[in-house]
Amino acid sequence: SLTLLPSEVINPKFTERKKSAAMEEIVVESLLSGNREAQIEAAIELSNLSRKQRQKLSEREIISPLLSMLQSRDSITTEVALSALLSLAFGSERNKVRIVKSGAVPMLLEILQSETKMVIIELAMAFLLILSSCNKNKIKIASSTRLIHLLVGLIGLDRLTTQAKLDGIATLHNLSTLHQIVPLVISSGAPYALLQVINFCDKSSELAEKATALLENIITHSPESISSIGGAIGVLVEAIEEGSSQCKEHAVGVLLCVCNNDRERNRGMILREGVVPGLLQVSVDGTRRGKEMARELLLQLRDCSGYVIKNKQSKSEIVEQIMREIDQEGERIPKTMLKLVEEMISKLTT
Repeated sequence: SLTLLPSEVINPKFTERKKSAAMEEIVVESLLSGNREAQIEAAIELSNLSRKQRQKLSEREIISPLLSMLQSRDSITTEVALSALLSLAFGSERNKVRIVKSGAVPMLLEILQSETKMVIIELAMAFLLILSSCNKNKIKIASSTRLIHLLVGLIGLDRLTTQAKLDGIATLHNLSTLHQIVPLVISSGAPYALLQVINFCDKSSELAEKATALLENIITHSPESISSIGGAIGVLVEAIEEGSSQCKEHAVGVLLCVCNNDRERNRGMILREGVVPGLLQVSVDGTRRGKEMARELLLQLRDCSGYVIKNKQSKSEIVEQIMREIDQEGERIPKTMLKLVEEMISKLTT
């Protein structure tokens, strides 16, 4: 005889929906219960739920208990709470705002100041990055002067992982899109910290790209903060010589800004660091923006009125003049660079 099966067995989706709804209720009840073990299990389960489920649960007052878990001295509790909050914030501008309004920033500051476990530091940096990507949160986050100082200090630490440094730099970049925040970022020592990062990392790495990009972004507000740092020009020249195309572009942009700010004072200082060969290379095979800035900086570094005269000098005469002026500044270009000089001049005069 034929045995009739229950409808939920005939339709597995029905069973799954019931199980899913039951699990959602368990997660909410456990987080609101105040029982720490139950909260830990619920936070882990929350991270495993679908994005749609997480957004649904975020309407049910679960952010506050998760934030309270961040204040625990137990590293497991802190870690699972950070993961759960990250999952709530990811892809939801509304939740990002809710989390910040609920007091997440001071708690993250406390974690970053006192935590020694690297996985928790990485989670906190990633969480801060996600929160800072929301325009409505930027002022609130940046109003914590201590947090900006802390972020700047952290990105310069050797013990910090590359990913944590990338997230810290990206957070500062997000915040510095608001012009009123940039002076605080600069006064917190960001130019020096970023130069340290660039100096000690692989110049062709993503870290070098992000560090030079942020440096170029903020330095327009205070070019003198670069020229006053000993060794800064040399670090940027190395980035132009050894970096990726994007890194070279941003490094040239920083030097151009420094030169434009006080050409008479900074021209010789930049030339003495041996920048010309690298600039010539970028002017030929850099990014489109990199080429334009490299050529502009080359003109700034030379007395352009002497050789940029339409149709009055041959290309060989212009090359000779550039070489002569370079020699006067103590710069020496290898013979292998001569073709680059000629090509650059050819493009300048077309």
